[in-house]
Amino acid sequence: MLIVEDIVDTGISMNYLLSELSKHNPKRLSIVTLLFKKAAFQFNYSLDYVGFEIPDKFVVGYGLDYDGLGRNLPDLYQLSTT
Repeated sequence: MLIVEDIVDTGISMNYLLSELSKHNPKRLSIVTLLFKKAAFQFNYSLDYVGFEIPDKFVVGYGLDYDGLGRNLPDLYQLSTT
């Protein structure tokens, strides 16, 4: 089974998903993610395929949004704090 994720940051959601899917005894579970925030990651399971490792900053665009805004941007942008 291949799990395709847009972004893995803390890893909490993916950890839950892995535990639920493991109950069905799949032959293999692999994870692919476009973006990975290694500095925020709290678990020790492996990600099999990572597109880009990014800093622990909030990003929008390319399907990722902030309160519904920015999802349709054609590129990824880091939100500014100013």
